[in-house]
Amino acid sequence: MSLLDVRDIAVSYDGRRAVEGISFTVEPGEVVAVVGESGSGKTTTAHAIIGLLPRNASLDAGQILLGENDLATWSARRMESVRGAQIGLIPQDPSNSLDPVKTIGAQIGEVLRIHKRGDRGTIRRRVVELLARVGLPDPQARARQYPHELSGGMRQRVLIAIAIALEPRLIIADEPTSALDVTVQRRILDLVDDLRAEFGTAVLLVTHDLGVAASRSDRLVVMKDGRVEEQGTTREVMSAPAAEYTKRLLGDAPALSARPFKDAAAAEPAIVVRDLVKEFRVGRSSFLAVDGASFEVPRGTTHALVGESGSGKTTTARMVVRFTEPTSGTVSIAGAPDDRRFRRHVQLVYQNPYGSLDPRQSIADIVEEPLRNFRLGDRATRRARVGELLDRVALSRDLLTRRPRELSGGQRQRVAIARALAAGPEVIVLDEAVSALDVTVQAQILDLLEQLQRDLGLTYLFISHDLAVVRQISHTVSVMNRGRIVESGTTRQVFTEPRHEYTRELLAAIPEPVR
Repeated sequence: MSLLDVRDIAVSYDGRRAVEGISFTVEPGEVVAVVGESGSGKTTTAHAIIGLLPRNASLDAGQILLGENDLATWSARRMESVRGAQIGLIPQDPSNSLDPVKTIGAQIGEVLRIHKRGDRGTIRRRVVELLARVGLPDPQARARQYPHELSGGMRQRVLIAIAIALEPRLIIADEPTSALDVTVQRRILDLVDDLRAEFGTAVLLVTHDLGVAASRSDRLVVMKDGRVEEQGTTREVMSAPAAEYTKRLLGDAPALSARPFKDAAAAEPAIVVRDLVKEFRVGRSSFLAVDGASFEVPRGTTHALVGESGSGKTTTARMVVRFTEPTSGTVSIAGAPDDRRFRRHVQLVYQNPYGSLDPRQSIADIVEEPLRNFRLGDRATRRARVGELLDRVALSRDLLTRRPRELSGGQRQRVAIARALAAGPEVIVLDEAVSALDVTVQAQILDLLEQLQRDLGLTYLFISHDLAVVRQISHTVSVMNRGRIVESGTTRQVFTEPRHEYTRELLAAIPEPVR
């Protein structure tokens, strides 16, 4: 008998069907990955299993068999006895999943108290044991801390400690590493594997990251538009996908595709950074965010700054676009004036397409704004230019009257790129510009950036922690660690002959498919 047997479930939101006829099984001790783009229904399916659908959702049909028990027929109150004890949940965002006003120890202990697993002293000792088990240093001190005092990777380990506290038979991991750097991601996934081996726990891994799914699962369930496109062993699906959608997903995943390296061009530099230093004051002490960074970007090429969170890459980018003044050192942008017209020459595309567009403006107003700010053309000329820009980024002009909330994430990022192109810049800084996007949309945006670079001769400074994406998009790379550039070179050199141990660690963390 399977540990979990999901049979033909259907879920609706406000009467509108979101998931239809989903069926799969999870065997004891195995990892089953449910993959697909945003909106495919994978998270809805996971929440239906554990009884955490929102109020406007309903489980309309099907069975959810945990052993011999059909959870689909259980009341919300009865499901409370299952959550934590038999099915653990590792939610997606460690920043929003922990109570900011409760200590870490109190939040882990709450699970044990609800299920009456010992007195106060027993629970306190068990909390420390769990924090140690998930690899947090000085667990007694961590138990007394609050979430904001821990890094993202540490907070995710706390969520894992909560999920395993009662040693459940099944853990549902809903995008457990999507907000983490690649090296932290690898450590978290290694931890889940170790715990699975120790406790014999099965894992239902919900993810849009095909690289993670391919490297960590025994079987794959591929979802699209609320239905299962195909499923099978990971090796079978990876080597011989049956569905066209699966083939496209695999082809779009940077970690799974071996595209040829780009050749670095021999051109005059468009960006020259020399001995850049940025020091921040923190109370009576100081923090060196960037320590002597130097690099050049040839005109018409893409230079990537890579590293984990806190490495200094975004601070460096902000100094390049003059949003932050350096403590010392220089940034030179060829041809860029020193007055307010600098913004015409250098533009920035942000990470989050949901937060970088004014929700009150129409798409036409958003894209036109730089033209108005620089007083370029009359109203009719500007509106014509806006239409041309939407054509350039492959968006329908029908979207001009819409608001950002009416667009998908990929469409919003195309709008952000169109806005950055409006005033005719020569340099564009892209700060994690594709990290918030699904793999297929990400591939589309990367292809768009390459096409724009070829057509317009643009120079890109590309900020990313994802080396698989960097390999695809960049000509040259600088690797940052703790504020310093530890290695620079062509993308081919850095990826095939890394010299620094930190670079080798980053490269080793890129997920690889099972063989």
